[in-house]
Amino acid sequence: MEKAMRNFFLFLSKNKPMTKLAKRYGLRFGAGRFVAGSSINRAVQVIKELNAKNLCVTIDYLGEFIDNEAEARAMADQSVAAVEAIGREKLDSQLSLKLTSLGLDLSPELAVANMRRVLEAAKKHHVFVTIDMEDYSRCGPTIDIFKQLKSEYENIGTVIQAYLYRTMDDMKDLDAFSPNLRLVKGAYKESPKVAFPTKKDVDNNFKKIIRIHLLNGHYTAVATHDDAIINFTKGFVKKHGIPNEQFEFQMLYGIRPERQQELADEGFKMRVYVPYGKDWYGYFMRRLAERPANVAFVLKGILKK
Repeated sequence: MEKAMRNFFLFLSKNKPMTKLAKRYGLRFGAGRFVAGSSINRAVQVIKELNAKNLCVTIDYLGEFIDNEAEARAMADQSVAAVEAIGREKLDSQLSLKLTSLGLDLSPELAVANMRRVLEAAKKHHVFVTIDMEDYSRCGPTIDIFKQLKSEYENIGTVIQAYLYRTMDDMKDLDAFSPNLRLVKGAYKESPKVAFPTKKDVDNNFKKIIRIHLLNGHYTAVATHDDAIINFTKGFVKKHGIPNEQFEFQMLYGIRPERQQELADEGFKMRVYVPYGKDWYGYFMRRLAERPANVAFVLKGILKK
């Protein structure tokens, strides 16, 4: 049943008509738990609240389905505005974005041009930028663009997904770039031809890439809500004398906030991924797919209205 629900919500996450409908009707049906409003002003307030609790942040202006160059440039404008808000308000925040939002599916050159514009603003305001990873078909192009831009900018990182078979090769390929990587399990529905089909195999690969990246001496963001992975990381860094300055934990806004606070209180850097914007639907569906408990929470919220 859980697998069927996951597949159902992942299917919905890619539905363009539903995305357009969701934009029209705004943040309803529980999405507000996971999305910090539709504007940068609201996101700034959320970031300030989290910073006050000793939690750092990365923000993401949501948007996945781009139909033309004008929309891609407008998304880049939103990212630049977010960077400027971080600098203006002196927030403890980074920026995350997807290359599809900047036009990757239209033209890699367009995405790179928009990324350069964002990175120039980020460089000016001392803001770090992470290129989010998307589904398997976009994994290779994303890594290629990251490598291209990493040769030009220091304030850039990307994401590696543990559930893909190609991940170990990608780690070896990226090692020469001394990359700042966010390591995740992976949240897209993929074929067993390209991704591990069982949780056990994904978890084992996740632990492998955490070990490799930390021992290679590179900055490592362990993005997970899984206590087993969190405890593995804590034990590993203690055993190998890896300083807290070399890694951080990351979790999604609205999921396990108590655990986030516990990690921050223990002295670990805890970064909260805070999405905002009108194009929240695909992101919201993937959060429902990840944990059945999220579905129960949303249904409970709807019934209260």
